[in-house]
Amino acid sequence: MITKPDIKTALPGPKAAAIIARDAKRVSTSYTREYPFVMAKGEGAVVEDVDGNVFLDCAAGIAVTGTGHSHPDVVKAIVDQAHQYLHMSGTDFYYEPQVALAEAIAGIVPIDGEVRSFFGNSGTEANEAALKLARYSTKRVNVIAFLGSFHGRTLGSLAATSSRAIQRRGFGPMMPGMFHAPYANCYRCPVGLKPETCQAECLGFVEEQILVHLVSPDEVAGILVEPIQGEGGYVVPAKVFHQRLRELTATHGMMLIMDEVQSGMGRTGKMFAAEHFGVKPDIVTIAKGIASGLPLSVTAARADVMNWPPGAHASTFGGNPLSCAAALETIKILQNGLMKNAETVGAHLVDRLLALKEKYPLIGDVRGKGLMVGAELVRDRVTKERATTERDRIVQEMFKRGVLILGAGRNALRFAPPLVITTAQIDTIVDIFEDALKIVK
Repeated sequence: MITKPDIKTALPGPKAAAIIARDAKRVSTSYTREYPFVMAKGEGAVVEDVDGNVFLDCAAGIAVTGTGHSHPDVVKAIVDQAHQYLHMSGTDFYYEPQVALAEAIAGIVPIDGEVRSFFGNSGTEANEAALKLARYSTKRVNVIAFLGSFHGRTLGSLAATSSRAIQRRGFGPMMPGMFHAPYANCYRCPVGLKPETCQAECLGFVEEQILVHLVSPDEVAGILVEPIQGEGGYVVPAKVFHQRLRELTATHGMMLIMDEVQSGMGRTGKMFAAEHFGVKPDIVTIAKGIASGLPLSVTAARADVMNWPPGAHASTFGGNPLSCAAALETIKILQNGLMKNAETVGAHLVDRLLALKEKYPLIGDVRGKGLMVGAELVRDRVTKERATTERDRIVQEMFKRGVLILGAGRNALRFAPPLVITTAQIDTIVDIFEDALKIVK
């Protein structure tokens, strides 16, 4: 078991530099690359670049490779399915892997009653399907989302996204009928209250402003929300926030749509983050970690909600047989120990980060569930001035020392490793984080 990085060359090494130069000529300039890492192979929570440099992975391909890189059981499931057939579009034909996966999803997703699933390829597709389904089911057109949210980059989900202005800039006008409210960020409470007394008063903006001044409740199809905000900074709201949302949507006949794209599939120590809040939504969107790296997404909903007719929505590649096989094996692996590992190792990670917070004023807040953990960096703990450039520099310093990690929001660091990671590997990552903190300090 590799517990420490091994950096053999300058970064990038010569082979990596050559590939990056080729990429610069032919690949879309819209991609954001935080540092010059060029993947060659990976196993578990360890990755190696094309020059033989070995890194610990604290990003998991943006919270995708939950079972680790190239988990042998997942690889076998993919290979076995590949020997049978690669594709037979589920929109026009039947095949058992898709049915089996729909059955498995119905057994794990936190939705009351019978459940149906629509299959796509990515998180944004899952959210597009959810938005369409909410509109179709309720015969209403408007949707409420939250500031700081990330739901995808296609035009419908982009209208709901409000993580960063650059993601929306130049693509307007956005899809009409989308309204945004403050998210329950207790560290930066939008209504100036303290976490220990929070009763989700920020939802007053929805109830007393949006639904009074902007749109009638009976014209709102649904409320789209991340149970834990991902790109917005790994923000964990008070439990009462989601419980009040459930009450609000039920009162007015709105769909409660929970975006579990980043927080689902065991990442928080439970199969879905909604379980931490005791809430059962009407629609759940799933992607990222569901197939251990293969493209797949699911829009799961109450069966009485997903009652649209043939042809109303479809996807040629959604629910591809290889992805379904990978997802079925992924679910087994998560249930057979990985969710527990995420809970246990995640608690150790939080303890280590809280200890660092006592030593380094740059760390303003530590929050998370399981292995979805954020550390928010500030220049002053009283004013909470965001340490944006400092965060970016820490990401670079950690890369130089052999850790792949990404930011979240304007000034948070996200710890989202594969769920197979060990406490020894986490200790190395936190030690390297501390080395970076000393330099930035």
